[in-house]
Amino acid sequence: MVSLLVVLVVAGVAFANLSPEFGGKPTKAQRAAYAKSGHYQDGEFQNLVPTTLMTGGSTFGSLWRFLFSKTPNEKPATPLPTRPLNPATISQKTPDMLRVTWFGHSASLVEIGGKNILLDPMLSVKMGPVSWLTPRRYNPQLAITAEQLPPIDAVLISHDHYDHLDYQTILRLKDKVAHFYVPLGVGAHLLAWGVAPERVQELDWNQSVQLPGGVTITSTPARHFSGRGLTNRNSTSWSSWVIKSTDKRVFYSGDGGYGPHFQAIGQQHGPFDVALMECGQYDAQWAQIHMLPEQTVQATLDVRARLLFPVHWGAFTEAHHAWNEPVTRAGAAAAQVGLPITTPELGQPVTLGAGPLPQVAWWK
Repeated sequence: MVSLLVVLVVAGVAFANLSPEFGGKPTKAQRAAYAKSGHYQDGEFQNLVPTTLMTGGSTFGSLWRFLFSKTPNEKPATPLPTRPLNPATISQKTPDMLRVTWFGHSASLVEIGGKNILLDPMLSVKMGPVSWLTPRRYNPQLAITAEQLPPIDAVLISHDHYDHLDYQTILRLKDKVAHFYVPLGVGAHLLAWGVAPERVQELDWNQSVQLPGGVTITSTPARHFSGRGLTNRNSTSWSSWVIKSTDKRVFYSGDGGYGPHFQAIGQQHGPFDVALMECGQYDAQWAQIHMLPEQTVQATLDVRARLLFPVHWGAFTEAHHAWNEPVTRAGAAAAQVGLPITTPELGQPVTLGAGPLPQVAWWK
């Protein structure tokens, strides 16, 4: 038994070192610089408030429950309704247009100020280095492939988990993206995957960059964690994102638990025309690193957004709730406080200020 355990450990370490999926590692000089951020201590990034990953039970127990227990309606019976997106449609816009297209989970295209900005573009059906262990996408194909996308002005990554930073998608996108803006440390993954260094820029919380034409991108805090392997927990940072043109504002929450940072972001950067907010893949044991749908609604109010666009659902089953429960609960909570919410089908563009918003309950 001991010999078998040693063999398994050696094989696991070898696989982690050989598989490109695991990405790269920040250099010693970079790690020293991260200490100046104020939220990096003892080799790990920290949240603004004390945060526990597992608020009840053990990590092993949670993994066992995920792998071997079943939840009613945890996956849709058939592929979800999808509207194929014609690449030519993306080119048909004006600088004052604000349009958002959601591809499932958190992957979304934001067209603002005449720019194409991709958020967490996980555009693969399989996830991670061992796809038979990880959730598979509900739909066998997406509304658009990475190859079909037109040139992208910026890709924003919220954190380095596999359902947000996808190796295969980056390989297919990297030559058509002008800039990748990522949290501290995440740049090492992109460089390991062949993205040109001049196209990668790491941003600390509250740092901003401006794209040609006047669109400003700002990294803002989130309450989460990071890591792509067993030995690099919190070695990279995590972010939410603010996107501003001359007259439009968009907020993207990334992943994370509810906290006071939402109100601070709203006071500093709001109001927002729309907030793409995490809504799904929650669990009582993850109460501080993922929001319940009712918290999603409150966070939207906190950032002073006029419209809730729920994301982080509709693609993968990563928690023990019905696959369509998040949007049902969020819709009910939004209705109680009079918060407008839009619920498009996958691949259905949502143009703000151009008529009625998609609000059909297609998931029922």
